[in-house]
Parts: sequence; structure tokens; C-alpha cells
Amino acid sequence: MNRDFIGALLQLNAEKNIPREQLVATLAEAIQSAYRRATPNNENVYVDVDPDSGKFTAYRAMHVVEEVEDPQIEFTLDEARQHKPDAKVGDLVTIGQLDASSFGRIHAQMATQLVRQRLREVEREQVFGQYAQRESEIITGTVSRVEPRGIILDVGRAEAILPVTDQSATEHYRIGQHVKAYVLEVRRTTKGPLIYVSRTHKNFLRRLFELEVPEIHGGTVEIKAIAREAGSRSKVAVTSRQEGLDPVGATVGQRGGRVQAVVAELGGEKIDIIPWNENPALFVANALSPAQVVRVDIDEEMRIASVTVPERMLSLAIGREGQNARLAAKLTGWRIDIRSDQAQPRPAPSLPKRRRRPPLRLRPRRPRPRRSARSRPSLRPSRRSPSRRRRPPNPRRRPSRSQPPSPSGRPRSPTRSLLRRQRPAPTATSPLRARASAARRRPSRTRPRPQRGRARRRRQRRPRRAARSDARPRARPPPAASPGATFPDANLRRLSHRAPEARFRAHRACAQRDREP
Repeated sequence: MNRDFIGALLQLNAEKNIPREQLVATLAEAIQSAYRRATPNNENVYVDVDPDSGKFTAYRAMHVVEEVEDPQIEFTLDEARQHKPDAKVGDLVTIGQLDASSFGRIHAQMATQLVRQRLREVEREQVFGQYAQRESEIITGTVSRVEPRGIILDVGRAEAILPVTDQSATEHYRIGQHVKAYVLEVRRTTKGPLIYVSRTHKNFLRRLFELEVPEIHGGTVEIKAIAREAGSRSKVAVTSRQEGLDPVGATVGQRGGRVQAVVAELGGEKIDIIPWNENPALFVANALSPAQVVRVDIDEEMRIASVTVPERMLSLAIGREGQNARLAAKLTGWRIDIRSDQAQPRPAPSLPKRRRRPPLRLRPRRPRPRRSARSRPSLRPSRRSPSRRRRPPNPRRRPSRSQPPSPSGRPRSPTRSLLRRQRPAPTATSPLRARASAARRRPSRTRPRPQRGRARRRRQRRPRRAARSDARPRARPPPAASPGATFPDANLRRLSHRAPEARFRAHRACAQRDREP
């Protein structure tokens, strides 16, 4: 093998940071596999490559064992000492050399494919090991594309996935934007390592403080607990390992410069820095900041902290939608019950409510069906048999509305009797009762039919006027007479614009006058 070929491989793979020793070992394994696959019964062929000269040596060798299981690659100690006098059990003893001319074109093609395949595998393993060591750390990537499953970040020799569930709701990403993320997991796949990152994990906030605050990175200030709702608000409990060092002041920085850098990276998320304390009562009181606490009662058995706050601080301690109390409970690990220091006034006993009388509702009566000519009352004498005569009136029955016969002896017409019926004078009552009494007094024959369709909708849109007892019916103006119209009588001319009952009476009077001699 030419030495220039080895140099070309070294130069090609030096860009991928593959060690030289690993490259030479990969080349030797590829030539050895090519020997064994191209020619049968070559399972005992081994290859050594000289990294300086680039030459390789192929030879046959067998393992020394006490009991032979595979005679092609194993033999006994006595047979091994024939080739090597000082052979021992477990040694690899060379039994013959192979000529370089036996490595032909087929072996070279197969070795080239194997070398490329092994180099890809080595590169994947190296990239996986590189990012596997960076788990639980922050990496910086560039947004390369946006997919339904999440944002794809280019982090160098691999790609990272920022799932939708690990993205903040208040952040928006664009192509080419530099994004910092927290490495959750690195998985090994056939196409290379798959890196899952997050920006909503609480340890992402911890790593950001380690980058911005030297005291936290050096261990002088320690972050004890973190409670976070990504994109909205977070609470961080810190303590100092050095006497005289204020942990809250060191974390916040001069004029809030350190914490403002973290807030800017998180897209404006609010961060509360509180001091940690071994006493759970003080720790719970600090966790509810900025609200002031009057008293804290601790129940060790049930792990419940009953907190009393001033009346003016009650809403501040609970927070918007209970966020402040929820974050404090996550930070401390205690169940927190918040109460006011003022006793709630007991509500006065309420009197039993009077049962209101339901309003009077008028239900329209169903219109009577029109009677046919056979069912209408006739003025002719009845032809009923004596056996089918009408029964005597029942005294308990409601009296009929029919009027007594006329003086002439002829039965009155039901329409005429209803028209002549005198209505009682209206009394001064409420509009609702006046309308109800008028509806009860209205005869069934003259009751208007219920309106339907468009007329009913028009009537519903029209505002109703309250009925008054002293209201008078408005007279309608007489209709204009069309040219050529004649009236049979002057009375009809005067009554044409009046109610139908008046016109009906006028017609009856005219007919009766015509019948007189």
C-alpha cells in the first residue's frame, strides 16, 4: 500500500478529529474483513498495518486452547509449540504468511467500502460521545428550519430538536436566530446522535445564573430551589456559604445588572430572588414575597403551613390566578393556606323571601271552527220527533248567553243578539286587570283569530300601549269615495266608516224597511 494513500486518509479524517491510531486500526480491520469475505476458509487471517511506511502484512494465526472447539481458528498447546516453542494457552501463534499478490481487485473494492463505513461509524461514536458529555448543560445553536414537531437547531456537527412542549409561549423564533437551550437527552440513532433540548426546564434558569453570576459558578452562593412557570414568573431560593456575603445582592448584581441579563435571555420573564432559611416558617414567609406575613403556623405531620397576612396583602399573597401561592408551594415543598388577619363578618340572617305572585298571563283561546251550512241554526220549525226533543235545562249548568226571543216571536239571530248586548261601563283599575277583564267579557264569536307569520312578527315588534280605563276609541276617518260609487241610503253613507256592527245594523234596517208595505 502506498504511503501517500495513508497520508491522504490522515488528512481527510483530520478534519473530523479522528485520532491517527484509531484510523490505522480501522484500516487494518477493513483489509482483514476483505480477506475473510472474499476467500472462504480464511477465518484465521490477520492484518497488521505499519503507520510509518503504510505497508500491511497478512498472515494466518490460531489461538492456543486446552480443548479445541473450532479447528479452523483453534489448536492445542502441543501443536502450537511446533511453531513457537514458548507458546502458552491463550496466545495467538502465527502459522504462515500470505503473499501480497493474493490481495486482488475485489479485495481492494471491498476494503474501500469497509473503510468508509467504519469511518462513518467512528465519526458517529465520536460525535455522540462529544454531546453525551454535555448533557445537563447549555448549548448554543442556530435555527435552521421549523417543523411541526419543533424547532431544528444547528449545533455544529449535529442537529438539536427543540420540541413544542419545551418552548415558551411568549417566544417566537426566526431562521438564523441564535438560541441557547438546555440539553435534556442525547440518543444514539443510525443517522447520528439525536439531541433533545429545552428552554422551559428549571435547570435552564440555574445554568443561566451560573453563566452570569461568578459567585454561583464558583460555589460561594448556592441555589437551593427553583420554582418556575416558563414565560411568566420564577422564584429562586439562594444561600451563601461564606460569612458576610449577601446571597440576594450577589445574585441580583449592581443595579440589577446580573438578573436583568437573565431576564432578557428568557424574554422578559419575572424572577424573584429570595433568601433560603432552614426554619420552614421563615422560608415560607420569604417565599410569599413581596407580600408581608404576620404569622406562620407549621404542621409537621401534615406538612401544612397556615399563613396569616394583613387584609390589604391578601390578594398580593395569593397572586394573579393564585400564581404567587402556587410558586411558593413548589419552592418550599409545603402546602400553604393563606388567611387574613381580620375575622370575616358573619352574614346577617336573611328573612324568608316573600313568594311573589306570578303575573297574570292571558292565554288566547282557540278559535272555533267555522260551521257549515248544515250546522248553522235555521229559522224553520224543528222537525224532530217528540222522543228526541231537548231535555229540560239543568239548574246547575252555567246560564247560556243566548237572549230571549224578540217581541215578534221569531228567534233572534246569534250575531244580532251579540251586537245588542250591553257591555258594563269600565271601572278605574290597573291596565293589566283591565285588559284581563276585557278579554273575559269579549264574546267568543267576535274574538279575533291569532295572527301568524309576518303579521305576528310585526305585532311583536310594535310596542304595546297600556290600557286605560278612561281611553276612548279613536274614530277612523271616512274613506274617500271612488268615482262612480253609489250608496243605497244616506244612513249607509254616514256609517260606512264605522264599525262592522253598525254597518250590519244599518243593512238590517234597510232590509226591514223594504219589506214593509
